[in-house]
Amino acid sequence: MDFKNMQFKISTDTDRGLCRRGCGRQDHQLNTYDWLADVPGIDEDTDLVEVQFKNTRKGYYHNIYNLDLKKGDIVAVEASPGHDIGVVTLTGRLVKLQVKKANLKSADDIKRIYRLAKQVDMEKYYEAKSREHDTMIRSRQIAKNLGLDMKIGDVEYQGDGNKAIFFYIADERVDFRQLIKDLAATFHVRIEMKQIGARQEAGRIGGTGPCGRELCCATWMKNFSSVSTNAARFQDISLNPQKLAGMCAKLKCCLNYEVDDYIEASRKLPSREIMLQTQDSDYYFFKSDILAGMVTYSTDKRLAANLETITGQRALQIVEMNKRGEKPLTLSEDGNQQDNGKPVDMFEGDVTRFDKSRKKKKNKGQRQQARAQHGQGGGERKQKGGNRENRDGQQNRDGQQRQQRRGGEPKPNSES
Repeated sequence: MDFKNMQFKISTDTDRGLCRRGCGRQDHQLNTYDWLADVPGIDEDTDLVEVQFKNTRKGYYHNIYNLDLKKGDIVAVEASPGHDIGVVTLTGRLVKLQVKKANLKSADDIKRIYRLAKQVDMEKYYEAKSREHDTMIRSRQIAKNLGLDMKIGDVEYQGDGNKAIFFYIADERVDFRQLIKDLAATFHVRIEMKQIGARQEAGRIGGTGPCGRELCCATWMKNFSSVSTNAARFQDISLNPQKLAGMCAKLKCCLNYEVDDYIEASRKLPSREIMLQTQDSDYYFFKSDILAGMVTYSTDKRLAANLETITGQRALQIVEMNKRGEKPLTLSEDGNQQDNGKPVDMFEGDVTRFDKSRKKKKNKGQRQQARAQHGQGGGERKQKGGNRENRDGQQNRDGQQRQQRRGGEPKPNSES
């Protein structure tokens, strides 16, 4: 086969709805998956296009010149004054839903797309972006010299370099009129001050949450709803400020994700203040598994004593019986403690039986080692005794030889 002359084409449709146009470039924050990208004629429903700029700043524009725009194209859009450079992140029918979510009620907020970005536009764009970091550092020093209680978190230059947007955080109202004059005189551009909160700053900077995933505010969350500690109480989460706070030092937005399900499930359980009365004892609320619908009661109001776990439906039945003056025999329906549905361990043997045998083998080995050491010590003592006898015999023989050389008779050996 002639592989050199073969022509390949990128497929734009699959059986799961994933496509090149739908996914596009996933390196932008707050990216939206276009699951209608493969529908024929979907771009003709509206001329609205979503364009994203630095970090999480987005805008919506009219494609009045009917440009063939796709996700990932770099375009020049209308700005005040001049033009700005952004990346197309969404086209077609889904843009209408995004405009509705962004609460753009006035038609004046939607401007026009001029053209696809040219080489001259990109050169000006890169030149303007190269000045952002130095501008942020110098603007922070200027604000500090003026004694303003504010923090300039980020600076974004417009694509043509004629305007700079300063994003700042302040707890109280700040009079930055003199700051704008000093910034305009220093950088010679049009100045726009935009106040953001701690959550918006975390979304612009980005990061990884305690769950191990990228922050929701930096990936898909566009609107921030208020979060209170009641959401943690409904879910029986410990009110620990260090665990409830996110990267922005505010309450985590994910506390609101499942709170509705917990509220709905908690309605099927009796109140925590209600005491259940039976013929054998009185039971007080101890803990509950809201999603599983199980409630645990204790015979002591403050301690965990004689704990019994029953379903929420059975607890409500006992409450109705107590209101009628009736007392069941026990909390469970059959007179015995009910199974709480936990998995049963099928192993009935003693888990520590292997530890015991290992301990015996260890003791046996220690005794053998001690015996070997004892035998080695006895042998050493015998060897030392033999060496001592050899030295005594050699001394006696040396003495006899010296006596013979002197001419005398050797003294008799007392041992012989």
